[in-house]
Amino acid sequence: MSFKTVLAVVGATDAAADISKAAELALELDAHLSLVAAGLALPPTVGEFPTGTAWLDQRYEDIKVLDDVQKQAETVCRANGLSFEIGQIYAESVFLAGEILQRALYADVIVVSDGVRGDRELTRAIVDGGVLDAHRPFLLVPKERRATFKPKTVLLAWNSRTEAARAAREALGMLVSADAVHVVLVDPDTSYWRNGGEPGADAATYLSRHGVKTVVEQLASGGRPVEQVLEQHALDINADLIVMGAYGHSRLRQRIFGGVTASMLKDGRFPVFLAR
Repeated sequence: MSFKTVLAVVGATDAAADISKAAELALELDAHLSLVAAGLALPPTVGEFPTGTAWLDQRYEDIKVLDDVQKQAETVCRANGLSFEIGQIYAESVFLAGEILQRALYADVIVVSDGVRGDRELTRAIVDGGVLDAHRPFLLVPKERRATFKPKTVLLAWNSRTEAARAAREALGMLVSADAVHVVLVDPDTSYWRNGGEPGADAATYLSRHGVKTVVEQLASGGRPVEQVLEQHALDINADLIVMGAYGHSRLRQRIFGGVTASMLKDGRFPVFLAR
């Protein structure tokens, strides 16, 4: 699908760099940029009544920083001639995902860069509200590599599950225009109910009908974590983007045990496009 509205979430950390990356991606798509300066508000100390001044002072300082982020974003957007709107979210963790959900409903894709990724609770709220609840695709932009919505080489992580299929469909426009899409399976299971007798062939056939130039690759993990295998192969093929399904386990189990998605969000070095 085409992305006409980009929702970028920016925090207080490395805001200038994150704003610049969001503007660059919106310009690349000639899209409307909906940028939100977001911060996690700490709840008042339990049992402290009336509310202590230290807590109120901290909230005031946090909001002041977010106000400055909004001003920076407006300056960058105007300088680049973007169609844009800028908002602010400052909420406790229990409400933050809901605030993200309300904004994600009116966007085609969510963009998050390294400044936000360093805040685990904020990242979780964006994924919960934007990806799991609003079902919007999510682009993670790491510091080390340039992200683009027009990649030449794509690694599509495939496991024959609904999440992977949804990610492929959401990314279809990018896959069609890419020079090569590597459909990668790690330790594929050739049983009928898993990956089938020719793992990856069904996905490649589907994508080829849309004109996607595919290469199917089956990789052995050798006991390494799947995310490490994917990142190393992305490095080997000089991929511009990794496309993968988000959160294969239940949300509760994912939080307890972690998983490939959680690892990519925390430590991934490549731009990652997630969908569920």
